[in-house]
Amino acid sequence: MKSKEIIASLENSPGYFRHNNCHTIKVANECVEMRADLTETSLNPYGIVHGGLIFSLGDTAMGMAVGKKALTLSANISYLKPGTGKYIIAKAEKIKMGKNICFMKAMIYNDKEELIAIMDSSYYIVR
Repeated sequence: MKSKEIIASLENSPGYFRHNNCHTIKVANECVEMRADLTETSLNPYGIVHGGLIFSLGDTAMGMAVGKKALTLSANISYLKPGTGKYIIAKAEKIKMGKNICFMKAMIYNDKEELIAIMDSSYYIVR
């Protein structure tokens, strides 16, 4: 699958992606930007963006930036500050593409362009 096909399949699915108000902003030069519009269902009991939503937005953006059908092998996230505002944006890019494994990174920002989390991950390329 190519990036455009992967994006179309995500955005047209009625599942998790749409349920969490996620959409693709930009796909260019092996980079992907995705946005999640925040609602009350995006928040944890403390009124800040749930860490799972931050993680999944970053993971999805990185997976799409691989540019091929890929599965997450491992992922790491460092939360830097609470997620607040109207939306969050994940900006993902490819670090290294191997024969079977691809290494990625993502930076997640709030609506004030403040960095709220950093992620890195490895993906297995599905053949």
